[in-house]
Amino acid sequence: MLLRVIAWTLAATFPSTGELPGLDKLPGEPQLARVLKTAPHGFKIGLYGAVLLFLFGPVLTVWWPVPAFLLPRATLDRHADGMAGHRIYLVRQAMLLLKTVGGLIWGIQPEVRAALQIKAVPEDPGTWRAGDMDTGDMGAGTST
Repeated sequence: MLLRVIAWTLAATFPSTGELPGLDKLPGEPQLARVLKTAPHGFKIGLYGAVLLFLFGPVLTVWWPVPAFLLPRATLDRHADGMAGHRIYLVRQAMLLLKTVGGLIWGIQPEVRAALQIKAVPEDPGTWRAGDMDTGDMGAGTST
C-alpha cells in the first residue's frame, strides 16, 4: 500500500507530456521498491515525509483543504508546481526529494530513453550491496 502511494505521488510529479511518457503510464513500482530496499533509513524517512507533505499540502499551495489525490489533474499540476516554488524552504526541499527519486526512476525507463533517442541502460547487476560494501572493507583491492 505504501509503495503504491509513493508511486502515485511520483506519477503526479512526473506526468506524461506530449511524446514523452511519464510515470503515470510507466511501471515505476519495481524500481521504486529496489530504491526503498537499498536506501538508508534517513532517506526513507525523508521520502515518506515528502510524500505526506505532497498529499496533504494542497492547502499550502492551491488553497484547497483536501488531499492531493482528490484534486483534478490541472489543480494537481498547480499543486506540484506550487510546492516546487513555495516560499517555505522545507516545502521546496520536499519537492526536490520527490523530483530526485522520480527522475531517477523515470530516466531509466526504456520508453523514455527511446523517446529521447538515448541508448538504453543495461540491466542492473544488483551488486551495490554485495561484496565489500556489506563487510565494511571499503579499501579491498586498493593500495592505501
